[in-house]
Amino acid sequence: MPETGIQALALRAEHAGLDASAPPQQADIDGWLIRLSPGKAKRSRCINALRQGSLPLDELLARCQRAYDAAGLPLAVRVTPWSQPADLDALLAAKGWGVFDAADVMVLDALIPEPSPTPLQALDAGAYASIVGTLRGSSATAIAAHTERIANAPVTYHGFALNDAGGALLACGQMVVDGDIVGLYDIFSAVPRQGHGERLCQALLALAHAQGARQAYLQVGSDNAAAQRLYARMGFVFAYRYHYRSPEKQLV
Repeated sequence: MPETGIQALALRAEHAGLDASAPPQQADIDGWLIRLSPGKAKRSRCINALRQGSLPLDELLARCQRAYDAAGLPLAVRVTPWSQPADLDALLAAKGWGVFDAADVMVLDALIPEPSPTPLQALDAGAYASIVGTLRGSSATAIAAHTERIANAPVTYHGFALNDAGGALLACGQMVVDGDIVGLYDIFSAVPRQGHGERLCQALLALAHAQGARQAYLQVGSDNAAAQRLYARMGFVFAYRYHYRSPEKQLV
C-alpha cells in the first residue's frame, strides 16, 4: 500500500478507535477529550489531546488533574502522531513525565475473508467482559466498567469465543464494525501457541466482511513481537505508534 494510503487508513483507524473506546464517563476540556472510566483499558481512562485549545499547557493539565483526582484515577495522556499541540510529547517529557505502554496500530487495506472460517460462539457484553477479565486477572470493578463501556459504546461490539469440541475456551476476541472498517479488540488465547488466535481473527474478519467491512485495524503492544508476526501473516502492516505519558511513577 502506498505511504499516502497507509496514512489515510491510519487516521481512519484512529478515529474509529476513539469511537470504539468511548466510555460513558467522558468530557471535553479546552479541546482535550478526557475519559474517566474505572475500567482496565487505558484508552478509556486517559486524555486524548485532539485539538489545540486556548489555555496555557500548565493550566490545562491542572484542570485535567483535578478531574482525574475527583474520579480516583491516575492522570495519563495518550500521545499519538495527531496530538495537539504538535510538540506535546516533548513538552511532557521536559516535565519529567514517563512513557508507558507503547502500542502499534496495524491496518489491513483489503479484507479478503477465508472461504470456510471457524465457527464461533457469540457472547453478550457481560459474558465477554467476564471471560476476558478473568483471563486478564481484572478486578470486579474493572469487569463491571468494561461491561458498561462495551454495552453503551456509540458503535456496536460483538464478542466471540472459539471453543474446542467439548466447549472449552481456546481464544476470544471482539470486533467493532464501523461502516466499511472493522476493529479487532481484546484478542486473547487461552491456549497459546497453537494457532487459535489466528483462527479466531480470521473468523472475526469473515464475519465483519459479511457485515460490509472491507478494511481492518487492531492495536498490539509494541513489544509483542509474536503477536505482530501473527498479524503480519494475515496481511496487517504497521500504521502508527502511540504511548501514554503520566507524572505517576507507575501506571497500572
